[in-house]
Amino acid sequence: MNAKRESEPHRKVVVVGAGSVGATYCYALAQSGLADEIVLIDRNEELVKGQVLDLVHGQPFFPMVDIRGGSEKDYADAQLVVITAGAAQKPGETRLQLLKKNADIVGGIAETISRQGCQGVMLIVSNPVDVLTYVALKRSGWESGRVIGSGTVLDSARFRHILGKHCDVDVHNVHAYFLGEHGDSEFAAWSMTHIAGIPVGEYCKVCGKCPGWQKEREMIEKQVRESAYHIINSKGSTYFAVGLALVKITASILRKQKSVLTVSSYLDGEFGIKDVCLSVPSIVSDNGIEKIIDHKLADDELTLLRHSASVLRQAIDSLNH
Repeated sequence: MNAKRESEPHRKVVVVGAGSVGATYCYALAQSGLADEIVLIDRNEELVKGQVLDLVHGQPFFPMVDIRGGSEKDYADAQLVVITAGAAQKPGETRLQLLKKNADIVGGIAETISRQGCQGVMLIVSNPVDVLTYVALKRSGWESGRVIGSGTVLDSARFRHILGKHCDVDVHNVHAYFLGEHGDSEFAAWSMTHIAGIPVGEYCKVCGKCPGWQKEREMIEKQVRESAYHIINSKGSTYFAVGLALVKITASILRKQKSVLTVSSYLDGEFGIKDVCLSVPSIVSDNGIEKIIDHKLADDELTLLRHSASVLRQAIDSLNH
């Protein structure tokens, strides 16, 4: 039977921000069949009305789900609150330059969610996502695992896509992660990169396509790091792929999948880093981050991760100046 069992929780997702990212996420989420209810909130009530109407007109083509506009009262019984609200990144503007514009917005939303007694998970998408995840965590007063950021889940997907094309293999057979800040100091964790279960360095010997593999690695990493800037310069913002990345995170939370994802997580000593949020492999389930995988990285990668943490620490500290 396909009927929902009475013991299953009502899967309610509240999305804060009805712009391109929020609406695209709602569109992808509706098609996934993951949620029973999708509630869209934005200060621009007319935009919410338009987005909701456009979405519900597609209901004959996707699984049954209640889609509507809402208010802050909807936070109370949400399993997941996804925050996409904030100022958009402009061409040539780094994610960290968005910090002061968005910290007050996201921090205020986090406080409101907390006041409503929400017992779910808060997922931050607004940029710069790592710093804003930290701000939301501190201002909500929640335990660290329940406030997470989208982090480098999309960057890792870009990495897998580019590697798959470069090596001429199905992207689903590529396992690879970008770690650190979702921004300029992020880096490829080559020591954790596998193709068909084979470490990438060994696979290259089998493939034999790249005589100068080190140079190729640098080019691939550069492509991933600059992807967002190219898209923003071409069309103003990114939203298709990030919408799908958010559905992947949502699935792990609503279905208790325990997926390993590079979400932005609060570190309290892992990898020798404390009091900062950044992306490392984490097991994500119904209560958010169930476990951070404190895996031994290559020495140069650990140095890069700690450098990324220092960049973010400086950004966090700048909020007080």
